[in-house]
Amino acid sequence: MKRKRPSPRGSEGGSSVVFGALVAAALTALCTVAAVLLVAPRARGGVAVCGLVAAVAVGLACAEIRRRGNEIVQLRRRQAATERELVRRLEMQEAETSRLAVEVLPAAISRLHRGDSIEEALSGPGQSPALGAAFIKAHDDVVRSVLEAVKAEEDLRDSSQRAFVNVARRVQAIVHQQFQDLREMEERHGGSPDVFDDLLRLDHGTALIGRLADSLAVLGGSRPGRQWQHPVPLFNVLRGAMSRITDYQRVELHSVVEVAISGPTVEPLIHALAELLDNATRYSPPQTRVHMTAVEVQSGIAVEIEDGGVGLGEEARLRAERVLGEVRSGLDLADLGENPRLGLSVVGRLAQTHRFKVSLRPSAYGGVRAVLIIPRDLATAVPLSAANPSAAVRANPNKPVPAIALQPEEPRHIEINNNGLPQRRRGVAAPLAGSGSQRSLTAPQSATPTPPVSSNGSAPAAPSPPPGLWLAAFQNAVSGEGTSTEHALTDDASSKEGE
Repeated sequence: MKRKRPSPRGSEGGSSVVFGALVAAALTALCTVAAVLLVAPRARGGVAVCGLVAAVAVGLACAEIRRRGNEIVQLRRRQAATERELVRRLEMQEAETSRLAVEVLPAAISRLHRGDSIEEALSGPGQSPALGAAFIKAHDDVVRSVLEAVKAEEDLRDSSQRAFVNVARRVQAIVHQQFQDLREMEERHGGSPDVFDDLLRLDHGTALIGRLADSLAVLGGSRPGRQWQHPVPLFNVLRGAMSRITDYQRVELHSVVEVAISGPTVEPLIHALAELLDNATRYSPPQTRVHMTAVEVQSGIAVEIEDGGVGLGEEARLRAERVLGEVRSGLDLADLGENPRLGLSVVGRLAQTHRFKVSLRPSAYGGVRAVLIIPRDLATAVPLSAANPSAAVRANPNKPVPAIALQPEEPRHIEINNNGLPQRRRGVAAPLAGSGSQRSLTAPQSATPTPPVSSNGSAPAAPSPPPGLWLAAFQNAVSGEGTSTEHALTDDASSKEGE
């Protein structure tokens, strides 16, 4: 703010006062002369004396007035100089306060976030001594107080995030143990369809709990529990994401580009896609389908998820993108609110860590279209064994073919137990029944003779496979069991250690 500097007018005022005093003295002298001339001769002496005294008095008064006028002029000059100095200092202090808010504090907080101590963050370009020692000390105290408050808040958030991660790790350990117990029970009770179906339902529920624990770990700044050593086909990655949501039956998997995802990116990508699929199925009518495709684009691989739920308005889209963006600057537990919705926050954190690009747009089905772009350097060619499983069978017929493949498989021999159901073996995936829009396996050939024809010429109905067998086969394929490559088993072992 510019202030009008005072202009000294004391010299002009002093000159006018002196001039007035001189005029008064001259008039007194003229009056005295006139009085002397007008009075009687014998009274002229007294009048002259009185006039002289009056003239002297007026002269003395004029001299005093002049002296005081000079003093007033000097005082006004000093006052004007003082006012100019005060205005200059106020302007400097205002400029320094603005610099404190715009430059000093943001730079100090940024250095504090980079790991510098408070003293290191305070060490910066000094202030001008003309501002005054008291002003400089007050500003330093303000900056120190702000940095101490920010440091305390950062420590509290780091402590909360570590507690978040520790709780998530404990849940992940329990879930991992539960998975192992369920796998043993599935091996032990595979001959009982009802028990096996119930175990598969428990297995799926445990996978949902594991996804929630992984979400807590991701929000705490950690990674999902599982790790992969080798590339995994994108088709298996997408099916892995489908297995971690409740309404997996509603997801239709369309065309998928034949690429593989690098090992360290597999689990984060599965988790991010699972969160997007969960949002799509949760906020769309239960009778509608969710469509998922994966195509190659200029910047990488684009995975598109479209639902037919409630449309995404411009305000809602901006709010969702703001949630995705706020995670990049750090997530506080208070940001989650009383009823936390973790999906977009988890996706944003994973996108920041692994360079995914996520965008939300209105869908052609009336709902939301989520697009996740995988950078090109995170994708690689599909291994030969995964791209052409039939060739792997011809090369080594003793090794099983993967339960989920990127191309149609040749029929293979499946052992049948006493109940007429496929016998589930460790390391061998059960056959998977898929829809027309998903890549499915060729129906297995029966190892038992054809049942006899009844007297009315109709063959007895074949026993229907229990629900859940496809889920077991799918989870085995995603986890690397039953593949024709040796590194798939290595993936499974290493992932258990990582969990």
